[in-house]
Amino acid sequence: MSRSRALQSYVVARLLLAPLMLWTVTTVVFLLLRATPGDPIDAILGPKAPAAQKIARRAALGLDQPLWRQYFHYMGDLLQFDLGESYTRQGLTVWHIIQQHFPATVELAFFSMIVALLIGISVGILSASKSGTIFDLGGRLFGIVTYALPMFWVGMLFKLLFAAQLGWFPDSTRFPIRMVRPAGPTGLLTLDSLLAGDFLSLEVALHHLALPSLTLGLVLSGIFERIVRVNLKQTLQSDYVEAARARGIPEKRILVIHALRNALIPVVTIIGLTFGPLLGGAVLTEVTFSWDGLGSSLYLAISERDYDTVQGIIVFVSMIILAASIIIDIVNAYIDPRIRY
Repeated sequence: MSRSRALQSYVVARLLLAPLMLWTVTTVVFLLLRATPGDPIDAILGPKAPAAQKIARRAALGLDQPLWRQYFHYMGDLLQFDLGESYTRQGLTVWHIIQQHFPATVELAFFSMIVALLIGISVGILSASKSGTIFDLGGRLFGIVTYALPMFWVGMLFKLLFAAQLGWFPDSTRFPIRMVRPAGPTGLLTLDSLLAGDFLSLEVALHHLALPSLTLGLVLSGIFERIVRVNLKQTLQSDYVEAARARGIPEKRILVIHALRNALIPVVTIIGLTFGPLLGGAVLTEVTFSWDGLGSSLYLAISERDYDTVQGIIVFVSMIILAASIIIDIVNAYIDPRIRY
């Protein structure tokens, strides 16, 4: 099989598996929501509402139908890209909730990824270049500890230290209530402020982003630290690096030009693989810092038993993670022919 034909077959196979994976996630979420204790009608109307009112509300939402009929009705709407309407926020579709809150999650995820890359790559380089020293041991411990840290605990600790005690950063919210949010086409406060030339709003937005981004980025940085440390150590022991040393090339130049460039190739793959944990960690971080993003909306919808909103948000996030995974797989298959054979 030719190289181009093999790549095409691999891409087609990954694309054909995508709907099956999305259907599996959707079905599992649908069944789990209805298997967990709690009644959405009680969450909407309250447990003391009249029985007749509860029956009417249940019929209006279609919750009085058999489970199989609810499932096929939902899947039919999903095939038409209809995620339904919120049970608790009257008149708001799930798509509207996603459109309203997703930019905040994107902004948090973007800056958290920058923090994770800066910290993880820096510590990984230091650990690998100082193999067998206290720096190497410190890098190992850093990777283990940061990966094991509970996200919400780190957030609360940072809030207590940097917000409550030192007063360096705000402890919650995305933007001060007393200020007018920058209006723009993207919904990203930093980018909209920059486009409007409003540098005061840009500074305020970055100030509020600091603690949540540091929390989420620090916990994820251990993943990049371990990948960079392991790959850089292997690269520094390779034959072409030894040949470069034999030619008298300075060690710093060997590290930066020859070894680091190859060691950072797997980081591209890891960025795609950490996209899911990044969005998952954003839920805990957003709740901890009262961040008005998709994670907070999901948490609120779960607590209110808002079936359509929970299902819609999870399906939407699953589609993003699935698309990112497919793109990373295709890029890897194009770079490394061994993957598709």
